[in-house]
Amino acid sequence: MQRVVTIVDYGRSNLLSVQRALEYCGAQVQYAQTPAQLNGARILVLPGVGAFADGAKALKRSGLDDAIVQLAAQGVPVLGICLGMQLLFCSSCEGGFCQGLGLLPGKVVPIPGKTTTGARLKVPHIGWEALHFPNQEHRGILKALPENSEAYFVHSYHAQCAFAEDVIADFEYGGHALCAAVWRKNLFGLQFHPEKSGPVGLTILKTFLDEASSG
Repeated sequence: MQRVVTIVDYGRSNLLSVQRALEYCGAQVQYAQTPAQLNGARILVLPGVGAFADGAKALKRSGLDDAIVQLAAQGVPVLGICLGMQLLFCSSCEGGFCQGLGLLPGKVVPIPGKTTTGARLKVPHIGWEALHFPNQEHRGILKALPENSEAYFVHSYHAQCAFAEDVIADFEYGGHALCAAVWRKNLFGLQFHPEKSGPVGLTILKTFLDEASSG
């Protein structure tokens, strides 16, 4: 069965790689640049790269922010990727305080500049990291992955969830456990790029499509 996925296009991502990955997993992809184009969306993907404030302002300027919040409230499955995941949270301090979509309790903060032993830590964080699952019984769209599956990250900020149970995967960086993926009801978020994470990323996207279509 082919699933129609709407990708939010707010000018903050190279969308082609996300589109191709979703299509490989069996989705039919369409884009939304206006609130009207989100009408009737049944599965939503919010990708993104760059600064939080720029992304938040672009969503607000287009009116897409309110439309996304309304769809989420209606139970539409939403997957945020990288900056898109961060924008699901309440706020960020990147470039000064900025409000996000407020769909996930928590905030977005800088990656620590030092390891837990005091050594300098490279930021931005770029590269492959092994995923760990704090709760094996609560893994959502990561349920098909074995422990230590690797995913590809590019970021300088990370999410701090207000509720630990929302974190379904983390990774270790300089001795710090940083959030890699979140899940709350119909909201999913991946700090890493599934479209750049090979078979692991494709497995996650397929599971998301399966979960989104079964609701």
